[in-house]
Amino acid sequence: MIRLTPLDEAALTRLLEAAEAGADPLEVMPPVDGPPGWTPERRAAFVAFHRSRSVDPATGVERTWVIDDDGVAIGAARLAPRGDAVEAGIWLARAARGRGIGTQVAALLVAEARASGAARFIASTTAGNGAAQALLSGAGAALTTEGDEVAAVLPLRP
Repeated sequence: MIRLTPLDEAALTRLLEAAEAGADPLEVMPPVDGPPGWTPERRAAFVAFHRSRSVDPATGVERTWVIDDDGVAIGAARLAPRGDAVEAGIWLARAARGRGIGTQVAALLVAEARASGAARFIASTTAGNGAAQALLSGAGAALTTEGDEVAAVLPLRP
């Protein structure tokens, strides 16, 4: 069963473990100088990034959840306020991709966005990411492409 668990310190530890086991750092966090892979510096930067953006109420700018599959962390989902909209983001560990989990997570995020009172659900991806485009259009979002950027917009109010 897919569930969204609000990110806190305990969940952050589980999220880091999922990222290390199933994702490249560049897929799940801003770049950090140094050799590739999950170095101690990159692990610390991952934790600091999520603490500042979501866990710490003084600096938080978004709501982040751990995506759990039967209690096992397999990725993260987020909603960040952008005016009258919320911007969504999802990443899944490699082993969880291609199994329809993203579709379930998108539906949960749209429900969270509606419950928050947002007027629009927005997201972006690249022109080469067909899976993300299919997920977003399947959730009902209209897609527009400009260069390599694909923007998705789903109105949430009549």
